[in-house]
Amino acid sequence: MSEPSNRPRRSEPEPPRHPVTKRRKWPLVVLVVLLLVVGGCLAAVGLVVSEVSDEVDEAATVTYEVTGDAREVTISRSVQGAGAPRTEPEVERVTDLPWRREAETSGQVTSSTLVVTVGAHGGEATCRVRVDDGPVRTATASGPHATAVCKAP
Repeated sequence: MSEPSNRPRRSEPEPPRHPVTKRRKWPLVVLVVLLLVVGGCLAAVGLVVSEVSDEVDEAATVTYEVTGDAREVTISRSVQGAGAPRTEPEVERVTDLPWRREAETSGQVTSSTLVVTVGAHGGEATCRVRVDDGPVRTATASGPHATAVCKAP
């Protein structure tokens, strides 16, 4: 029998080991979450735009009134609808109260203003403005050159 030798055994060289890499999952998860958030935001914006578009298409009625015992008043009124520029104020000198006007707008009213100024002879004048069936806004001017401002909505 042969004795074991102290010589190192020759063996085939081992092939180099490549580390096993795992694919990271978090970038994919972040991408999916981001896409869901963006999609949800786009859906919400689309819904809001649709509702605003429907409101712009609806007509609104603005009712203006002035009552009181003043012998002379100056009345100025204007209205602004959604998506439309403010109308130039219409100004009237009125010597016979009560006074009433209605204005139709094409779209939701964003601002409606009625300004009443009592003339030099004094007295009292109360303005009222209302958009469709909304609340009535009132103000009263009393005395010479006094002014009342009603704004709606």
